Amino acid sequence: MTVAPASADPASPILLFDSGVGGLSVLGKVRKVLPQAPVMYVSDNAGLPYGSKTEAQIAARVSGLLGRLTERFHPRLVCIACNTASTIALASVREVLEVPIVGTVPAIKPAAAMTQTGVIGLLGTEATIRQGYVDRLEAEFAADKRLLRHGAPELVAAAEAKLRGEPVDPAVFARAAAALRAMPDGTRIDTVVLACTHFPLLEAELADAFGPGVRFIDGSDGIARRIAFLTQGEAWAPSKTGDLALFTRDDPEDERLMPALAHYGIARRLAF
Repeated sequence: MTVAPASADPASPILLFDSGVGGLSVLGKVRKVLPQAPVMYVSDNAGLPYGSKTEAQIAARVSGLLGRLTERFHPRLVCIACNTASTIALASVREVLEVPIVGTVPAIKPAAAMTQTGVIGLLGTEATIRQGYVDRLEAEFAADKRLLRHGAPELVAAAEAKLRGEPVDPAVFARAAAALRAMPDGTRIDTVVLACTHFPLLEAELADAFGPGVRFIDGSDGIARRIAFLTQGEAWAPSKTGDLALFTRDDPEDERLMPALAHYGIARRLAF
């Protein structure tokens, strides 16, 4: 991967891209390691949800959007803060963009090191859990473990609702936990991989649903460390107008997201 040049414009942002607000879980970790970095957060709310789309649809959409965004805004680095988009489109995006690209992959390797029972649950979108990329991660890092996968699209909607301040039915979390528990050896799950960036926003609710003795892990810490490594030694300057969130559809309902966006240091919301 090409490292961004040290001569990059100090106000050039890190661009974080997701299908919705899930990438905020990654942004929170980036803020901790690079508090001075200008950020542009992009939500493809017009394309949400990605999990029910075909691989071809996702690859074409993500590549096209990121091409237009990098041409217009000149980010120093792009983070695809979406497991579904990364597992499907990461390679093609890296071929066409001339900026460093950091993707998001299910945290199967650290989960395999964490588990005591050898049984790991994986919650993701329907598109993510069926990817060959996940098969390869399992074969490489968890071949001697049991990895149980469940597609939980309801959790994406739940995270989006939660950040809008809307109530979420606890049955949503109970169903996700019950689906994994019902699989062979599911009662022995002690580690759950949150393989969608929306899901760490619901960790407290999922912990209640799974009960004691279950730990959760996602890839956000590793992503933040990778971004810090690729931008080390660079100068940073804040945006004169504050960090920005771009949405691909202008939905008045998204105004309800402003308190959550402000919590992550986003000052403005615009449609792209």
